[in-house]
Amino acid sequence: APTAVSHTLQIRGDEVTNFLNYALSSDVLALADGDTQPTSLAIDNQSGVPAALKRLTANRYHLRFADAATAQKAVTWLSDLSDGYVNFGDLYAKLPGAVVVQAIQPEVDLPEPVMTETAVSPTKPFFIGHNQVSNGAALPAFSWSEPADAPMKRTTLYDAHVALGGRIVPFGGYEMPVRYETSVVEEHMAVREAAGLFDATHMGVFDAQGEHVVEFLNTVLVNDVSALNVGQSHYTYLLLPDGSVIDDLLVYRLGTHHFMLVVNASNNDKDWAWLNAVNKGEVMIDAARPYAKIQHPVQLRDLRDPQYGAECRVDMPLQGPKATEILLSLCDDPALARKIKALPWAGLTQGKVGSFDLIISRTGYTGERVAYELFVHPDKAPDLWAALLEVGESLGLKPCGLAARDSTRTEAGLPLYGHELAGPMNLNPGDAGFGSYAKLWKPFFVGRAAFITREEKRDRVVVRFRMNEKGVRRPDGGDPVLDRRGKVVGTVTSCAIDSEGYLLGQAVVPVEMSAEGTAVAIYQLGGGQRSIRVPDSVAVGAKLPIPDAATVLTRFPVRKK
Repeated sequence: APTAVSHTLQIRGDEVTNFLNYALSSDVLALADGDTQPTSLAIDNQSGVPAALKRLTANRYHLRFADAATAQKAVTWLSDLSDGYVNFGDLYAKLPGAVVVQAIQPEVDLPEPVMTETAVSPTKPFFIGHNQVSNGAALPAFSWSEPADAPMKRTTLYDAHVALGGRIVPFGGYEMPVRYETSVVEEHMAVREAAGLFDATHMGVFDAQGEHVVEFLNTVLVNDVSALNVGQSHYTYLLLPDGSVIDDLLVYRLGTHHFMLVVNASNNDKDWAWLNAVNKGEVMIDAARPYAKIQHPVQLRDLRDPQYGAECRVDMPLQGPKATEILLSLCDDPALARKIKALPWAGLTQGKVGSFDLIISRTGYTGERVAYELFVHPDKAPDLWAALLEVGESLGLKPCGLAARDSTRTEAGLPLYGHELAGPMNLNPGDAGFGSYAKLWKPFFVGRAAFITREEKRDRVVVRFRMNEKGVRRPDGGDPVLDRRGKVVGTVTSCAIDSEGYLLGQAVVPVEMSAEGTAVAIYQLGGGQRSIRVPDSVAVGAKLPIPDAATVLTRFPVRKK
């Protein structure tokens, strides 16, 4: 039994390694079973007191202090940190846990606590007491310039689009179909009533692997990847240290130490450069501590790079109420079919659907709850495309272009980078209505401090609106939004046709005007570029310009059952 004079603690729990890496000043992640290291603990946010740490297993550590009185203070401090009810300098954050902290009989092989240089890892992205130490060697800010006049690329589906009468336009550096021989409305309604098949093979697909991949991703992403089980995915963001948005993306957990990231095509090269620069410790990730950097790099791969052979993947979305039936028409594996039918929203599975080796996720960018993204080898994409269109024809499946993707995502209230994110108004996740995806309980992620500062005084938000009448001119991004008195209060960011034939869009407005049913008006000025024509007089018969009326909707449509 422990004695009253014990100076050694045992800390255990499933999250104890990450807990201690935040609570202690040393590089806890560097320890293997049986290793020891000098460290320090900033009890009650005071100067760090020296300690010696030993890792017994990933779930159990011993921590020795110079005397029993300090050890007892440490028991209380660490227990309070685990409970999440103590302020360690950040009212939003808490440490991973819970952990169990208790005094034990001292170990003879645990060294005497000594404060050495290795007791503090000053470049760790976060630890309690980091503000008391500095390294001084500031890293440069990340910079990125889009290459000028880069040649347009084509996906492996390009010939299939041309054969189907696709109208090809440049998008995200690729030649892509904006629509096919049918109308955009027909493609939109196919997604809502049957199913639509989209080419998203231009999207970036990366993967990240390694023992410390969770810590890496939790540093560069705003959402908490540790909350994902294998076979789950979620939406998240990459931010710069100043809080500006690099990109929005989906993260899929393929294994305990293996994740897949799907990013916007137009941001692919920028995202790849940023992730690699952070992984190598080459760029600043914290403006307040410009020397902070990743301690344990991971393996990053671009899964569209041919060097990865059979592991290469591109994205092909199949969206709509008949999507499951269409996908299962190709599946001759009963066990995989059961897994597909049982997938919850944001779940994923892997297997062979017919002759196609697929990663299958129940996700999408259309607002449909019955929706899949099929990750297939790029060389197999044309055959999968053709096979799905063949089995889906009798069920109403249609190929859908960029315009239908834009109209369905706009109707669903989903953001598009450059419109509801970043862009000329520098919109962030909070502005877009997705602030809850930034998990502020994480003690650190790149851009966290700037995001909190901005969120605490944010006075604008993206809303969905719908024009009150059919047949009016479509508002463009940049057109002004007016209140009842004619004052310009906001800006249109996107607009498209909805399932009922009305023009439905998104706009940035003051928070106080974001409630459902709020009346607004819009001048359709071609993105704010056309002038408003005002007559020279107000004599009888003169026509004064009148904006078209619109109404604010719920931020997102009522979810389909």
